[in-house]
Amino acid sequence: MIKWGILSTAKIATEQIIPAILESKNSIIYGIASRDLKKAKKLVKQFDIKEAFSSYKDILNCKKIDAIYIPLPTSQHIEWSIFSLRAQKHVLCEKPIALNVKEIDKLDLEIKKSNRIFSEAFMVYYHPQWKKVKKLISDGEIGDLKHVQGCFTYFNIDPKNMRNIPELGGGVLPDIGVYPLVTTRMVTDQEPISVRSKIEYDKKFKTDIYASVEVNFKHFDLSFYVSTQMSLNQKMVFHGNKGKIEVHSPFNARLYGDAIVSLSRSDNNEKVYFRFGETNQYRLQIEAFAQAIKKNDSSDLFSITNSRNNQKIIDKIFQSHKIKKTVKI
Repeated sequence: MIKWGILSTAKIATEQIIPAILESKNSIIYGIASRDLKKAKKLVKQFDIKEAFSSYKDILNCKKIDAIYIPLPTSQHIEWSIFSLRAQKHVLCEKPIALNVKEIDKLDLEIKKSNRIFSEAFMVYYHPQWKKVKKLISDGEIGDLKHVQGCFTYFNIDPKNMRNIPELGGGVLPDIGVYPLVTTRMVTDQEPISVRSKIEYDKKFKTDIYASVEVNFKHFDLSFYVSTQMSLNQKMVFHGNKGKIEVHSPFNARLYGDAIVSLSRSDNNEKVYFRFGETNQYRLQIEAFAQAIKKNDSSDLFSITNSRNNQKIIDKIFQSHKIKKTVKI
């Protein structure tokens, strides 16, 4: 069993990752660290975790821990990923791992030096609904892919939430703008060639709160919008010349709704539904990561190259808005 340590008592850790580790077949939680030891001890009691640590460096020095999960604010991801790798720990770091490509290049050097497994925590990468979408497209079920539509929105105006604090890496594009990009790239194995965008910023928070983006690939286009100040919504639609595929809860299956993929023909006479029940993509992510450690083979994980390619597009989206022009990637 792979023994995990967790840096901080962040909400995603307590609500998603800790339960996922407890559900997994090949992992256990050994420790959790918090600068507020009372919070760590509370979770130790709640989830029957072995040990609470009062500092992040203390948990990194624990020789009984194999892997570290990092759900800290985005601005701290690179720093603590590097500390963890230098402590000879395998690292699963929440997305986005960085705020620009240069930071990822710096991290990549440390990964190579450490000889440890590292992956950005894109849980969607492990959900079987996306494997089904990829197969439907590659099998020609919708003909030639022409256009992809996406949206991901929620409402959050809490001034204390890190998503509304620019110094912590807040903003809609780093938080959820990454998802329409990464899933489109996943199912097509294609990289975009140009991008054009429009971004709106909150006058109070100074963070990006809305983005409308057009991404051009060689044979198809992707258009999507994301927002942190709109009603709850998410969907991805893949349009071909012979039909379309809809992913009804593309990013937060189980939270936004059932994991369902539907296939429609162009004449609308037939609609086929593929259902994935209570699949926990976070558990699948943990199990895949633990298996990679055991095999010393990260080829089945979301790679640092994949992370870099996705971040490069986010960087260009910001650039496009700034100069009000289409930007080549």
